[in-house]
Amino acid sequence: MPDLPPFDLISANRYFAAECFNSAWELMDKPSRTAAENEQMLLRAFASFFHWTQRPECSVENRSVSLWQLARIFALIGQPDAARRYGEQCRAETQTGQLPPFYLGYAYEALARAEMVAGQPDKMQAWLHLARQSAAAISGDDEARGMLIKDLESIQL
Repeated sequence: MPDLPPFDLISANRYFAAECFNSAWELMDKPSRTAAENEQMLLRAFASFFHWTQRPECSVENRSVSLWQLARIFALIGQPDAARRYGEQCRAETQTGQLPPFYLGYAYEALARAEMVAGQPDKMQAWLHLARQSAAAISGDDEARGMLIKDLESIQL
């Protein structure tokens, strides 16, 4: 186990927000997971989101990314309604905060993925169209644009 920072609530929230996010991501990257790993992945993403919201410097960007992670995990575990719910929250957060197109593109990606899991090709294509528009609007960051495009290419029925 890594060394914990000196304990105070702000430091604890900082540590657990990142640690839970990263450990959920590690489970997301596994090609197959057990039911117990799926539950751990979801619990860690919720814990990360909670700890982010407790940090004084929590931003719209932090909330958007956390909501995206929850939407993606719900899609991975085959729960389209929950994936859609968190994808919509991600989109609302992103639009409220006037974040760069990268973040809005990923909100649309989450919604497209939710519709893919739900077996709704028309809705999936509509979200993919908006996500591609967002990707095209990303300027000055070829890596971010490429990452989004690669994720969009993985969405298909």
